[in-house]
Amino acid sequence: MSWGVDNLPYGVFSCPGEEPRVGVRYGDRVLDLARALHDEVFAAPTLNPFMARGRAAWHDTRTLIRNKLTSDLSVTERHLVPLENVRLHLPFEVADYVDFYCSIDHASNIGKIFRPGSEPLQPNWRHLPVGYHGRSGTVVVSGTPVRRPQGQLGAGTFGPCQKLDIEAELGFVVGVPTTMGSPAGAFEDHVFGVTLLNDWSARDIQAWEYVPLGPFLAKSFATSVSPWVTPLEALPRIPGRAQDPEPAGYLRRQGDWGLDISLEVLLNGEVVSRPPYSAMYWTPDQMLAHMTVNGASLRTGDLFASGTISGPEPGERGSLIELTWNGSDPIKLAGGETRAFLQDGDTVTIRATAGDLTLGEVSGTVG
Repeated sequence: MSWGVDNLPYGVFSCPGEEPRVGVRYGDRVLDLARALHDEVFAAPTLNPFMARGRAAWHDTRTLIRNKLTSDLSVTERHLVPLENVRLHLPFEVADYVDFYCSIDHASNIGKIFRPGSEPLQPNWRHLPVGYHGRSGTVVVSGTPVRRPQGQLGAGTFGPCQKLDIEAELGFVVGVPTTMGSPAGAFEDHVFGVTLLNDWSARDIQAWEYVPLGPFLAKSFATSVSPWVTPLEALPRIPGRAQDPEPAGYLRRQGDWGLDISLEVLLNGEVVSRPPYSAMYWTPDQMLAHMTVNGASLRTGDLFASGTISGPEPGERGSLIELTWNGSDPIKLAGGETRAFLQDGDTVTIRATAGDLTLGEVSGTVG
């Protein structure tokens, strides 16, 4: 099954009248790890203490859980709680948040929209994974309502965003920190797992504010993540997309960190896009290497995201600004409505599969 022993994503849950604690999803239930494994690290209301234990502990714990669920279910059965009886929380305490811009198809589409007739990609784009620092305090768990932001829309114009957008992304969650001044080591020694992510975006605010320093208020008002973090060990890996020119030495890939993940973007329950993560140009190991090459330190709970995931086909674009070509070609929904950008009351859900695995979806409603 897609939520079976080959998956086992981690999350934080609570039952009525009880404090939040760490669990693993198995089918339509949550395994209460503190009670099933008799380990107080899982009694914490966040994954951070467990993630800080490192790669060997992650592997050993995953093996132990799988063994218990396959050969000792009579013991663990009493610690499996139906999902319908729990509340899911933000699964980890976010330390720093960095958002990248790693899809060549997305970057090319944005370039064509805003710089028609010019080279779509900026001169640096193929030489480094472009990114910016986001705001960790507004990373929220799936299901949290998203309030339409206000801001400057142009010279002398202030008001609510009229071009509210989404970005279908994959987030990478850091478990093992580094010291300041030392670049990160092997990707798999630091990154615990992945979570689906929607980086909500105010395109009209962004268009006015981003020159010369880049995104700020247009991105910082809300970023939604799934309540489930899928361990890196569970994911099917493939070679990354070919790169030209060859990256600088510190960015050269040390393994296959392309990921075979297929996303779906739903607007009010209707699938409007199917972005393939396999089409991404920069791989997550390269993101981590670039993020720390200058000596910037990692902290347990750091979150870095892929940027909008888009493929080469029109139906594979991971944002409304691409799907509607900045509003000039609105989406036609099954009920006869159209959308250029999001309206109040709209619900966006991003879900994904990785081989036979299902990743926990991320959803939010504009209110």
